[in-house]
Amino acid sequence: MVLTTLDIKFENIDTFSEILGAKDAHLEVLTQYFDVQIFTKGDTIQVDTDDKTTKKALEETFFVLIELVNNHINITERDVIYVAKMIDIVDTDTIIDHYLNRREITKTFAGKPVFAKTINQKRYLDAIEKNDMVFGIGPAGTGKTYVAIMHAVRELKANRVKKIILTRPAVEAGENLGFLPGDLKEKIDPYLRPLYDALYDALGRKQTDALIEKGVVEIAPLAYMRGRTLENAYVVLDEAQNTTRGQMKLFLTRLGFHSKMIVTGDITQVDLPKNSESGLIHATRLLDGVRGIEVTRFERLDVIRHPLIQKILERYDDEHH
Repeated sequence: MVLTTLDIKFENIDTFSEILGAKDAHLEVLTQYFDVQIFTKGDTIQVDTDDKTTKKALEETFFVLIELVNNHINITERDVIYVAKMIDIVDTDTIIDHYLNRREITKTFAGKPVFAKTINQKRYLDAIEKNDMVFGIGPAGTGKTYVAIMHAVRELKANRVKKIILTRPAVEAGENLGFLPGDLKEKIDPYLRPLYDALYDALGRKQTDALIEKGVVEIAPLAYMRGRTLENAYVVLDEAQNTTRGQMKLFLTRLGFHSKMIVTGDITQVDLPKNSESGLIHATRLLDGVRGIEVTRFERLDVIRHPLIQKILERYDDEHH
């Protein structure tokens, strides 16, 4: 075993404890992420490697975490992984600046503040605030839809919009709806469940249900948008990669005055028939450069998952190749 002491300085024992996490949870996350053994000795940290690249990455990760804690940022395991990921991409000042200048989007029903968690989420939020129409494209787990719904709730609470409309193309549901029990609402609701879950997080179940009852919040399949002009509304189209070109055109042309339209999707997960082009892919190509429309692209590094999941995916990818 080759133990190397990291060149880092903790301000005090409280900082040290907070960075290690409860029961050393943060340390365990870093152990799994960097695939090295990490040990504490007094107020020093040692690693079982003499690899200079790993040592430097760990030192920079701890440097950022120390700065965040010293600036009273409450770090989570998710933050620890994100900082470790970003060390290879941007400089430490950029990561620190992201955390120190992050803006609260809104609070959850439980009173927990919701921030843009990643640099790309912040860019996405900036794009949403500057434009009437924004496309958020990237893998599942990047917060594309969640951030949009939280921002929609904020705009509704501030009376900047009168209505929130959340929709999805019912592609998977499509031909199978007849096989499901119950009326149309009961058949469609499970497919729209992720949208309900985000609203419940923001508003609580009781208030969400009350707003749906009043028509202030509407959650419906994309087909229900036909023939409407959506004024004073915040409209989110989720899973947009599964729209056809015609459906996307129909949706985008529903935009009314004093409204905001957010379109989210993952262009690597298209469930349309092979001869159908995704309306999301076509629209972002066609509308490139149009003033008032902006595209934010998320990447795999924005997916903050347990480090074991990353290793599991790597093994499956290796086997596939």
